[in-house]
Amino acid sequence: MPLMPAETDHPQAKELAAISRIISSKPIICELVLQDLGGHRSTDNNSGAKGMSADQVLRAAIVKILYGFSYKDLAFHIVDSQSIRRFCQIGIADKGFKKSALNNNIKAISDDTWHAIHTEIIGYAEDQKVEKGREVRIDCTVVESNIHAPSDSTLLYDAVRVLARLLNCAKDMLGSRIIFQDHTRRAKKRMLAIQYAKNDKERKPRYKDLIKVSKKTLGYALSAKERLSAVVSPSALGLSLELETFAQLTEQVIDQAERRVIKGQQVPAAEKIVSLFEPHTDVIVKDRRDTYYGHKICLTGGASNLILDCLIVEGNPADTSLTETMLDRQQGLYGRYPLKAALDGGFASKKNLKIAKSKKIKDVCFAKKRGLAETDMCRSHYVYKRLRRFRAGIEAGISWLKRSFGLDRCTWKGWRSFKSYVWATVVSANLLTIARKQLA
Repeated sequence: MPLMPAETDHPQAKELAAISRIISSKPIICELVLQDLGGHRSTDNNSGAKGMSADQVLRAAIVKILYGFSYKDLAFHIVDSQSIRRFCQIGIADKGFKKSALNNNIKAISDDTWHAIHTEIIGYAEDQKVEKGREVRIDCTVVESNIHAPSDSTLLYDAVRVLARLLNCAKDMLGSRIIFQDHTRRAKKRMLAIQYAKNDKERKPRYKDLIKVSKKTLGYALSAKERLSAVVSPSALGLSLELETFAQLTEQVIDQAERRVIKGQQVPAAEKIVSLFEPHTDVIVKDRRDTYYGHKICLTGGASNLILDCLIVEGNPADTSLTETMLDRQQGLYGRYPLKAALDGGFASKKNLKIAKSKKIKDVCFAKKRGLAETDMCRSHYVYKRLRRFRAGIEAGISWLKRSFGLDRCTWKGWRSFKSYVWATVVSANLLTIARKQLA
């Protein structure tokens, strides 16, 4: 154990110390993280850089989420802040870690590991009688991907410029064997012209030209990929795979642009691609009014304001189809169903009420009745009104997660990292909630 900085008499420092005690009481958490990091950390000072321990990686990730730091800011505050340095188990003589090391190690923690950590934290809360899981509230929200608002013209332009960049890399590698014409400037002009077009009559010919240059660039990319495949080199193989990935995405973008703009067809949301860089992104239409680009998540909260469960959903299924799943997940978490459940109005249906009652849930409250009688859902009007007010608390919890922890928009790249980001946020928020209750 290195020589640690002295404790600081400050509310945030006390919260970090309380979170540290929770983590230390569950050694299995660090063992889970260690598996993702490769299961080995060198301790021999003669063998090179010591690297980060599993405990340090987990604690650094929690600090990043709690305070909304970038990796650059995190690297600075780990060195500069006495309380954060103590929380991250970094001794006085240690130099800290670079942002690249922090990035690589934190991103190595998988979403399954974060989920397992969450389960351990909820078990700790039950042991400490912070949360019993007997009364739950369920609601859905959307976490947006880190992309710009999509349109067919911007997607086509993105495809041309990314493929052109990769083709330039291929030309630097293979020289005169790669022949292509860079259409990036032409694609940008067409994209801007489409955005400023007054009507469809002006817009359509410009789209046709933009699709034409996109197809030409796609042809160059496919030809370059074949030439790169014949080269025995790790860098050539990596570039070939990257060209193949973006070529496939470009084909999808061209297809949907032709169908929607040229042929006037409706393209289903499930078939749309809205970003070349975050292709996993779903189109979420909420309340038939607002459109979001990200993923729907379904959250279960408890009476203690802890987030007991989180389900990251692919596509945009109706809330009514998620009711049984969320209740069953509570049974898997606690080994029993809750006694009372309060759900948003979108979950309401006679079938879902019947399913919930069959699981021996005494009181089921849907925020909107949708033809259901209060006495059918709950034992009395008083219980229904109390549960309806109780359900509103999940709205505040979701708002807190979005405002304070950045759950409104995922800044990590890729589907795996998206899921890790959501779970890391839930774990960090729960740790802070438990710490504050213990300090109160």
